[in-house]
Order: sequence, then structure tokens, then C-alpha cells
Amino acid sequence: MAELEPIRVLVVDDDGEQRDAVSAMVSAKGYLPEQAQNGEEALEKLGAGSFNAIVTDLFMPVLDGAQLLRTLLERGDLTPAIVLTGFGDISHAVSIVHDLRAFWFLEKPVQPPILHALLERAIRHESLAREAAMLQRQAGYHGTLLDMVGESQAMQQVFALIQRVAPSGASVLVSGESGTGKELAARAIHKLSPRAGGPFVAINCAALPEHLIESELFGHERGAFTGAMARRIGCFEQAHRGTLFLDEITEMPVGTQAKLLRVLQDGKIRRLGGTSETLIDVRIVAATNRQPEKAILEKQLREDLYYRLNVFQISLPALRHRKEDLPTLADALIREMNAKHDCKVDAIDSEVLARLILHSWPGNVRELRNVLERMVIGAREGTLQLHHLPPTLGVPQMNLPVPEAQPSGVFRFREGATLDEVERAYIQFTLSQIGNNKRRAAKILGIGERTLHSRVAD
Repeated sequence: MAELEPIRVLVVDDDGEQRDAVSAMVSAKGYLPEQAQNGEEALEKLGAGSFNAIVTDLFMPVLDGAQLLRTLLERGDLTPAIVLTGFGDISHAVSIVHDLRAFWFLEKPVQPPILHALLERAIRHESLAREAAMLQRQAGYHGTLLDMVGESQAMQQVFALIQRVAPSGASVLVSGESGTGKELAARAIHKLSPRAGGPFVAINCAALPEHLIESELFGHERGAFTGAMARRIGCFEQAHRGTLFLDEITEMPVGTQAKLLRVLQDGKIRRLGGTSETLIDVRIVAATNRQPEKAILEKQLREDLYYRLNVFQISLPALRHRKEDLPTLADALIREMNAKHDCKVDAIDSEVLARLILHSWPGNVRELRNVLERMVIGAREGTLQLHHLPPTLGVPQMNLPVPEAQPSGVFRFREGATLDEVERAYIQFTLSQIGNNKRRAAKILGIGERTLHSRVAD
């Protein structure tokens, strides 16, 4: 039987006697203590290996307990920490628990039973957090990441990037065509981050008139402009200790972009008409449906703001480039629409799926969602059939010169093509749309895999 890994606790204190005493208490509980004499040494040890919990003094030279926890929070390190504090420093310790998400604080002199109880709870908390992260990673491998769906290689890469960047505090720029799920990606980053318990605030920069966007972002004081009848809290303050999603960032007026850059650099905002500044702690996820580099050349996006936002970039693929995900996406969306409209649709006909595969989906997943919602409402229950489908969606037209897929999703053949040529070309086209997955193509076309292989080989 394999031995269980020891539970490791990092004890951080500049006082050697106190450090040894706490380490002895940790050992008495059956845990394995390791020591660091300040925050800087603690970071080195945390970088070299993992710990189940940290017990740290609050005031130390070189790098104190607060600075240590702030650095860990910025790194996305969720190791639970118990803060040791002297008499009279309780209010400071409470603020650290609240602001820097320490697990709890403990007043000196340390009482072993209390430390043991807190360590037990902290280690249980760490175990549950690790298990949840593992389950979420496994879900990503099986084609889902929170509300995002996709088994294709392209989407698996997106899931991996989201899971990599989420625990950090880095700004993220999400690019992709309209309807590809940029806000879903931003919400996934938020939910998988240490800020998950904080607010997620979204603003569409293209949806607001130029004269209102600064008020929406930064807020305003009463009387700041005509119609400002009362103080308004802006999106930055609303998102404090959470995530602010700036959709269609290239549509933000260039002058406002300069003010946004200043806020990102200083971590402070000033409401319109205000005289004082307010500290804010906000993670930014921005998105655009344009090529950022092109937007810079066209003076739609400030280059300095781009570099500030583009610490980490995630590009979402268009649906037409990951059609192998259509069956999985359709199943997920049908379940969603059943719940939304109290319907009982339980299947989708293979001919309907084939038509969905042939369509080019210029509106991406948003268009697919709308099409399936209309179909589910129309069917109410049972299987989605061809008569539930919009009549022109994915309809083949076989009277034009050459066999090719048109941008509209129409499949065209040259005049005079034989039935065998039409069949072979249609099979090849279907395979090309779903990543050459022969098993799925056979299911879509309603034929056996052997039949498909023989028709392609002829």
C-alpha cells in the first residue's frame, strides 16, 4: 500500500524561539513543519514545493506577513494562511484576513489546542479547494469548462489557457468574432480565480454614448453635469475586489482610453466632478471582435493601453472552424432551452445535425443558440426534426458549376455530376467540416462506418 503524502506546514517567523515553538506544535499534531525566518525566504520555499498551510507572523523584517500574503494573492497561490499577531494588532489582523484572504488570525501567545483546530480546518479547506480544481480540470478535458462547451482541439487549448491564467491577477485580452463566447470566457476566468467570491461586472463599450461612458466607468458626483441628480458609483467601484469585463474595448473613445490607462497604472479612480481619488482593486478582462493590431493601426486602440491589457491573450475560434463541437454544443443548448421554456426535447435527428454541420454560422454560437431555441419552442418535446429547422438553413443547391462550400453554408455541384460523384463529394465535405472524424460523419450521414470508408476509398 502506498504511503500517504505528509501534510506540510510552513512556519514563518523572524523570532527563532517562537518559530521553534510553533513548529513543535505543528509536529505534535502529526504534520510536517518547515521553517522560514521572513517572507522572502517563505516565497522561495513556496516556489520550490507545495504546502498544505502556512502559519506566519504579522510583523517581520525584509518581507512581513502582509506583504507575503499580498504576493501570494497576486500569484494566485491559494495556500491557506494563519496569521499570528500580538495584543493590540487585532484590527490589523482582521483587515488582512478580509483584504488578503488569509484563512484566520491567532493572537500570541499561541495556544496549541486553538492552533491545532485552526490548522485542521485550514488543511481541510485546502484539500477541498484542490479537489475542486482537479474536478474542474477533468471537466475541461471532457469537453466543458463551467458554461463553455467544446471537445475540439481548439477549444481544449482555450480551456487550458483559461485555467492557466485564471489564478493569476494578470489582465487578459479575449479576441474573437461576435457570438464566440467572449463574455463566457471572462466569467470562467473570474470563477476560477481567487476573486470568485467578489463581483463580476460587465460593460459593453460599444453600447454607450461617448458622453456617458466615463460616468459609467468612473461614476460621478451630484451636479457633475446636467442631469446628474445624485452621486453614481461607477463600474470600477462596483467591481472592487472582483473582475471588470470591458467588452468591445476598441469601441471606447480614444480620450477615455487614456483615462482608463491612468486608472490601470495607478489603481485609483476619481468620479466625474469629484475632488478626491478612491483606491480600487480590480482585475481587468477586455474583449474585442476586431484584430487588435489592426485597431492600433487604424487609431481605434491606443498602443500603450493594448500592451497594458494584453498581458495574456486568448483567441476564441469561430464556430465554422470547430464544427466537430456542434453535436456537443447542440446537446448542451437543448438542455438549457428545455429548462428555460419548460420543454422536453430529448434528441436531434441526424438529418437536422447534418444541416447544422453544413451551415457556416456567421453569428457563431449565439446564432446556433437562437436557432435551437426557436426549434425547441416549436417542438416542445421529443426529437427535433427537419420541419422544425429554418427552411433555408444548410440547404444543398446542386445546380452550379463546381463542387464547393459557399460562405452561406450552401453546398454546390457542377452541372452534370453523377450521383456517385455527388455522394463522394458530399461525404468528403462533411468529413472536412468535423475534423475528419469518420465515426461522427457516419452518424450524421446515417450510414455505417464501413459504408463510409468504402465510398471514400472508391
